[in-house]
Amino acid sequence: MTKNNPLAQRVWALFWGLLINAFGNGLTVATNLGTSPWTASEVNLGHLLGVSVGWPMLVIGTITAGVNQVLSQHWDRWRFIGEVVFIGCFSYLVNGFVALFTRLGIPQLPWLVKLAICFSGIVIFCIAISLYQRANLIMHPNDDTTNIVRFRYFHGRVVPAQIVAFLVPIAIMVVTFVMSHQLYSVNLGMLFCVFFNGPLISFADRHVWPKLRHNFRVVAKN
Repeated sequence: MTKNNPLAQRVWALFWGLLINAFGNGLTVATNLGTSPWTASEVNLGHLLGVSVGWPMLVIGTITAGVNQVLSQHWDRWRFIGEVVFIGCFSYLVNGFVALFTRLGIPQLPWLVKLAICFSGIVIFCIAISLYQRANLIMHPNDDTTNIVRFRYFHGRVVPAQIVAFLVPIAIMVVTFVMSHQLYSVNLGMLFCVFFNGPLISFADRHVWPKLRHNFRVVAKN
């Protein structure tokens, strides 16, 4: 078994991964030209329910944290608590970044400029996902789902694992569209994310902080 990175490095990767992920998601939501299927499903739920995107993020993330316990076939209360704490911080930060970028006028920029910003946001949050997935302390529940499926069911292959994980938010968007007849954050950016999210994470694994390995989680005894 490969030796884990020092704990300080893993905590640093977690911190930057959380912050950069929220920043990238905030950029994509502000452009309204597409984002990850998970974030888009939460944006559409927010519009349907009349609340900011942070609330659906928090609720779906908490449910997903519970599902991850089933997928991993092991009850780990600290993993569950950590993921709920992560999604709480993440949803708060995304709300803040969306408000900031909206005040800065990103929604009013020319379409091509917004598209470039949207694609940049996707690249940014893919790098962030790579960082905290490799740190493997706590992570976004949705990304932990991908991590679990990737290593337990797809022999470490990120692309098919990401595609399978995206089926759930796509189903949520279908339901919200049937109920509201509206779609938000579904555009070229989402297509870019669906096709390049996995490859971008895989690229970041190899080329962004390459000394940060895929660390193994030490399971606490209950």
